[in-house]
Amino acid sequence: MEFPKSQVLTNPLLSLSTFIHQNCLRLGSELSSRLDDTKRTLSRRLQRPPLPVPPFAFLSQPKQALAATLSSDFVSKTLAGTAVYTVSNSSNEFVLISDPNGAKSIGLLCFRQEDAEAFLAQVRLRRKELRSAAKVVPITLDQVYMLKVEGIAFRFVPDPAQIRNALELKAADVRTGFDGVPVFQSELLVVKKKNKRYCPVYFQKEDIEKELSKVSRASRGAGVFQHIMVGSLEDVLKKMETSEKNSGWEDLIFIPPGKSHSQHIQEVAKV
Repeated sequence: MEFPKSQVLTNPLLSLSTFIHQNCLRLGSELSSRLDDTKRTLSRRLQRPPLPVPPFAFLSQPKQALAATLSSDFVSKTLAGTAVYTVSNSSNEFVLISDPNGAKSIGLLCFRQEDAEAFLAQVRLRRKELRSAAKVVPITLDQVYMLKVEGIAFRFVPDPAQIRNALELKAADVRTGFDGVPVFQSELLVVKKKNKRYCPVYFQKEDIEKELSKVSRASRGAGVFQHIMVGSLEDVLKKMETSEKNSGWEDLIFIPPGKSHSQHIQEVAKV
């Protein structure tokens, strides 16, 4: 298996059909097996049957149902502002690897830049011609989502700290792992702004705890941290894609790491 052949692209988001045909080659099984511990954990997890993840409880009861489902454009906009990291060559082509079954080529998207740097180190080690050309590049999740709609395959590499946080919330054995990218939500943080309802979803448990601490101080209530629910990004997106309008799932908005929901919602409302 080989690295993708070079092709001149000014941006990895352009010429999608050409990108798919020219770049679906494989790096080699030895590359994926020699990535860092996070990558190896990802590969093992992909070979296991997915663990059941309960939906966000307060969204499980649909409102008045309509026939139309949420559009891809709508779902992608809920992901705006959150960056992940991958490796590209000098032509801004994504560097692909084979999936654990060797059936297709995929791009790796890391939630931590340091994991993408580890991937870059392996790329430079295995292919001399890319030692100076390969680089780590950021890409936002809304862009990733639209690439997925076009048929380009990706696998996320979650933050190991958030995997541990999710397992602790689920009271699960750490050795069983967690299927997907953990996301965190609480019905206590649902807000209304300009006649629109927003249900913030966080990528970091620390961020939602910080927001809930403000609720605790304001209401002087106890046990607010017990209201944190955990799910996987992949499952939530699938549910959004298949849900009807006015079901409650269109209220979700993903909060970039390090931001407050009020700050992000204010920025989104201006667009």
